Formats: sequence, C-alpha cells, structure tokens
Amino acid sequence: MIFDLRTYRCRPGTITQQLELYGAHGFPAQRQHLGEPLLYAQPEVGDVNSYVHIWVYEDVTDRAERRAAMMADPDWQSYLKLSAEAGYLISQENALLKEVPFFSLPGRG
Repeated sequence: MIFDLRTYRCRPGTITQQLELYGAHGFPAQRQHLGEPLLYAQPEVGDVNSYVHIWVYEDVTDRAERRAAMMADPDWQSYLKLSAEAGYLISQENALLKEVPFFSLPGRG
C-alpha cells in the first residue's frame, strides 16, 4: 500500500476561493477516479495558506491507472483549466509514502 501526500500552497488570501473552486469542480471528478481520500485538511497554525490531502493506493501501478483515468476525464480537465485561470495556487509538493513495518491502517491488517 502507498500513500500519496499532496501539499498545495495558495497565494495569501485566496485559499477560501481555491477550496470552493476545487470543492465544486475538482473533488467530484477526482473522487470518481481515485476513491475517497484518507485525509483532506488545512493547517490551523503554520502555513495557513496551504492544504493537504492523502490518497491511498494498492501500489504504484494502481495509482498510475487511476490517475490516468482521471486525467482523461473531461470534468477533471475542465477543473484544471478553471484552476489555472484563477491562479490561486503557487506550489505543489507530492510525496509517495509507505507504511512502516509496525503500522497498518485500521481495518487493513
């Protein structure tokens, strides 16, 4: 199992607009292909102009297949266009993580 941790940073003062845009146009298309995220959150302290989400995949092949299907979806492409036009995002960081030997998601073993 792998975890895809994504951190997005917004221009100061635009995170509310970015989350509204994503919630209305991006999240439905993304969930259709990637399933439910493990976490979607934003900091209360620290970099308050950022948000994170974590998606869970069986392996890198599962991730690649689901993400390819999402990228081919016209609804996702429409969201990407709207997001680029809005210009709220200034950076994105991705990390693929794996569980350590002594940890397993609850209900998974």
